[in-house]
Amino acid sequence: MKDSLKILSAMADDTRLKILECLLSGERCVCEIIPCTKRKQSTVSIQLATLERAGILKSRRDGKKIFYRITDPRVCDVFKALEDD
Repeated sequence: MKDSLKILSAMADDTRLKILECLLSGERCVCEIIPCTKRKQSTVSIQLATLERAGILKSRRDGKKIFYRITDPRVCDVFKALEDD
């Protein structure tokens, strides 16, 4: 239960939800995530770090670019449960 609360708490932010929604289709570079959120790069970086600390995302570096992906399948399940029919 504690782990589920941590995930839901991390998702309880508009910017973080937009980031996760952007990543539902797969791994993306930060430069691709920023336009999805319509926020400044610094704001997106802070929120990505929050999601990574919560264990929802993983990052990898490829040269100068950092790529993020969702690692917890429960996050995708939450989005599926909230989809409009």
